[in-house]
Amino acid sequence: MPTQNRKPTSKKPKASRTTQFLAIFVLIVIVITIFYSFANTNSPRVLTNTEFETYLNSEVINTVEISPLSGDSNYRAYKVTGEFINDGGEYITYFANDSELDNAIARIDIFNSDAETSNDITYTFIPASNYNFANIIFIVLIAGGFIFMIYFMMRNGANSNRQAFDFGKSRAKISVNQKTTFKDVAGAEEEKQELQEIIDFLKNPKKYVDLGARIPKGVILVGPPGTGKTLIARAVAGEAKVPFYFVSGSDFLEMFVGVGASRVRDMFKQAKSHSPCILFIDEIDAVGRQRGTGLGGGHDEREQTLNQLLVEMDGFGHNSGVIVIAATNRVDILDPALLRPGRFDRRIYIGKPDVKGREAILKVHARNKKMNPEVTFKEIARRTPGFTGADLENLMNEAALLAARENRHQIELNHIDEAVDRVLMGPAKKSRVFSKKERTFIAHHEAGHAVVGLKLDNASIVHKVTIIPRGEAGGYNLMLPEEEQAFLLTRQNLRERITGLLGGRVAEEVMFNEISTGAHNDLERATAIARAMVTQYGMSENLGPITYERDKDTVFLGRDYGKQSSFSENIATEIDKEVRGIIHECYEIAKVLIKKHLELLKTIAHYLLEVETLTKEDIDEIVETGKLSRWDDVLITELDAKPEPKETKQTKEIKQ
Repeated sequence: MPTQNRKPTSKKPKASRTTQFLAIFVLIVIVITIFYSFANTNSPRVLTNTEFETYLNSEVINTVEISPLSGDSNYRAYKVTGEFINDGGEYITYFANDSELDNAIARIDIFNSDAETSNDITYTFIPASNYNFANIIFIVLIAGGFIFMIYFMMRNGANSNRQAFDFGKSRAKISVNQKTTFKDVAGAEEEKQELQEIIDFLKNPKKYVDLGARIPKGVILVGPPGTGKTLIARAVAGEAKVPFYFVSGSDFLEMFVGVGASRVRDMFKQAKSHSPCILFIDEIDAVGRQRGTGLGGGHDEREQTLNQLLVEMDGFGHNSGVIVIAATNRVDILDPALLRPGRFDRRIYIGKPDVKGREAILKVHARNKKMNPEVTFKEIARRTPGFTGADLENLMNEAALLAARENRHQIELNHIDEAVDRVLMGPAKKSRVFSKKERTFIAHHEAGHAVVGLKLDNASIVHKVTIIPRGEAGGYNLMLPEEEQAFLLTRQNLRERITGLLGGRVAEEVMFNEISTGAHNDLERATAIARAMVTQYGMSENLGPITYERDKDTVFLGRDYGKQSSFSENIATEIDKEVRGIIHECYEIAKVLIKKHLELLKTIAHYLLEVETLTKEDIDEIVETGKLSRWDDVLITELDAKPEPKETKQTKEIKQ
């Protein structure tokens, strides 16, 4: 798939969000304070001393409040405030010295002592205070708010500048004390041996330098997903006890051209400063894809990043102490310049483990689990061909979950057996309701696979067959080859595998003179094998030993888009005829076998309908004895447990 450029995302830390909240809170307090300070639009009326005396004489003043403003005991000014009688409005006036104030007070006393006046003036003297607390609070709030705003703006500016410079920094994460070692890696003995000299070089570089040896600058780990490429890279750092830099290929790419190249420069700069170390680039195909490919031309950011990576790998000298390890499962799309000697000098293929490797991996993942001592990992390994290390780890975890679900204290073999089915096909759907006709079809279909597997030497052996639905399948059979063949398959092997896959469809046709959709997946797999025999393996008698098609899984858009076929339309017709001929021939062989062993087919289908699941041991017993003892014993026990019917009057008369 084409790599999508990620937009830069900056997640604000919690402290920054708290600072913004406090800044907003302080601003709100300042605004409220200013609002209340200036909200009173009815300001008091300012009077001169003469106007004040005139209003006193006119009997329009209701109250008088006198308070000192400032000054010492020799010279002090006074503020006089109060209300008018008629409209309740406020006034304010000032007296410059004590003598003027004394005259005003005397005038008020005379006014209040006059019996003819209708209203006395309320007179109050407020002693002077050393400071005005409210004004101080107001000034402090405003000053503090401005200081905080200036600090906040300066801090944000510094953070913005720092983030702008950090944008081009490497996203590689360093792990100094790597605890993963080769003891945690199982099933890859040859791969570990290939990496052993790199570990030795990181521990003792002088031995290699004195001999003039050149340790590879880069090692690329190639293999399917889940085979342990990242685990092995961590184990190398753990064995050598050096820092481990981890970065993903997608961490270099951004929407801005040049950012990835800057991050590559910074990453190698950091790695050199911590040498000796391991620099691990996971999924390097995200940045190392061939330049100039894809619809519409190249990708400027990715290509500049790749160019910088090539320059940096050429830039640091040999035996510098920095070993670059990369991992990918798409080595076919990498740029050739990345794989040439002097950059990634060594390529190590990490494939799916064989039966011994799977056994060792299972033991590693069972270290911290409570297992029944009678469980043998060799048998589990035989049942899991094609499983990767990640699949086996998931298998053991599912078994532990199933044991915990049943409140068991240890993992039993049945838990592991169920976990294998869950990993391959999904959980069992026992609640799904099938009609009697559907169950009969499914039972005979699965029995057909079992019969063909038993009677053909090279067909896959049925280790388990069930009519309990899983996933989208109404039934399921675990078919494994008698001997695991990792490399070579003969034409007879492939033909008999196709025959085994067609056994279910043939059983339906023979038993019911009807076919169903249950053989959909079987036909798909059989057709794929037959087509590969003709177009890839050169096993066609008429077309000869010629390869007409490549594995389409390695094709990516841009490199092979619009490429013409390497054969003509006549050859395409011949290919279709050959594929159809192989399928028809295997179908007839399966039909002969089913008709020949029809009674065995019916017996297996009968017990499938009764017990729903048969193991390899059950099938072998049915072949040898014609019955299943564990089910027959249950029926006999149930019959013995039934009470004898009571003897009635009529039965006595009949006996007599």
